[in-house]
Amino acid sequence: MRTRCRTRGTNTNHVGDDHVSLKDRSNERLWTVPFVSLTVCLLLLFLNVQMLLSAFPAYVKARFIVDDVTTSLVTSLFALSAIAARILTARLMRRLHAGGLLLIGIALVAGVTAAYIAADTIGSLLVLRMIYGAGFGLASTVIPTLVSRIIPRRRMGEGIGYFGLSTSLAMCIGPMVGLNLLDTRGFETLAWAGTGVALLIVPVLIGVRPAFGARPQRQQSQLTAQISAAEAAKPARESGEGDGSDGHGVAGSARRGLLLPAVLNVMLGITYSGLLSFIALFGEARALSQVGLFFVFNVVTILIVRPVAGRVFDRRGPAVVLLPAALAVALSMVVLSYTSSLPLLIVSALLYGLGFGSIQPTLQAWMLRVSPPERQSAANSMFYNTTDLGVAAGSFLLGALASASDYAVMYRGSAGVMLLFLLVLSAALLLGRRQADPRAGAGATAPK
Repeated sequence: MRTRCRTRGTNTNHVGDDHVSLKDRSNERLWTVPFVSLTVCLLLLFLNVQMLLSAFPAYVKARFIVDDVTTSLVTSLFALSAIAARILTARLMRRLHAGGLLLIGIALVAGVTAAYIAADTIGSLLVLRMIYGAGFGLASTVIPTLVSRIIPRRRMGEGIGYFGLSTSLAMCIGPMVGLNLLDTRGFETLAWAGTGVALLIVPVLIGVRPAFGARPQRQQSQLTAQISAAEAAKPARESGEGDGSDGHGVAGSARRGLLLPAVLNVMLGITYSGLLSFIALFGEARALSQVGLFFVFNVVTILIVRPVAGRVFDRRGPAVVLLPAALAVALSMVVLSYTSSLPLLIVSALLYGLGFGSIQPTLQAWMLRVSPPERQSAANSMFYNTTDLGVAAGSFLLGALASASDYAVMYRGSAGVMLLFLLVLSAALLLGRRQADPRAGAGATAPK
């Protein structure tokens, strides 16, 4: 209601804003051609990544005869270079054309994927992984930023939930195809297949051209400022509406509002790194010949829960989604650590999909909600950077833990990370309630 009143007031004074307002109303539709095209682009990009990422550790260990810590560098360096590229891309998008940046990223991803075949030393392979990470970081910043500009703000959680299904499908198809191609046809065939998938993005970009011209809608900035300030002060409140703040210090409030979901996203990324880097090796150690089925059953619950989680976030806020989802991920890691048969593997996969599929889109939509429209590229960059930071740190730390013990202990360590996730979120909830209730705050300080 507040948005309508403000829009009408603006239209009576500015003829140019009237056109923007009418355009906004027409953009209440979620399923537009640009939205679908960008979703397909992200699917192909992450399909390329997942096909190679899951197969690389087994390939590297067999080809170059290295330990788990060195093997983890294949994932860690890729993730760190993607982080650096995203930081740069968020700034470049304010000055350069989004379409050109996206094409550069796709060219790097496709070119390096083909070049993997020529890498004959572990050093050359690691250099290629860093270049590949830069291209992936660039493309994976541009695509979500364009999507966040065309999704109606009132449907942000729902839109991000559906958009994120592309990565979920890639998580299912990619590892399964990658591990199968590596086992049956060899790494060279896998690399050429990945190159072809990346090149398929180019024709799909035809449907994205209208989104390249989309810009943050400035008439929403004041409302966004109120939302940002409220979310920053009370990040775990069920409502995302403003509390009547005057909107001063919007950028600072937005940054503070991003801190909690960013930290939580790092923790989630750590658990995911243990699957990406070591699930194939864990399967070999436990004689699970069909360990790739983990990703198939994992995506079953992800596909079901992602849209639902987005709607719940839009109506109730992040805490209602995150608390039970974190428990599901922790339980999944415990079950996986004791897995020695296919049924237990399936149970672990279903639990992980339930938790991961709820947490990831909720954290991304949360970051976008607390950010002013003109800073959404930075918010998307932070979301994917913290994901990759968790993957990079987790791959190295969990690899060291696996080397010192075994993969079962490593996955129990991942469960411990999710318990820490719950503690941090619960502490933020309590702090948010005290700030929201002056009487609670007085009661808290009175004993002192």
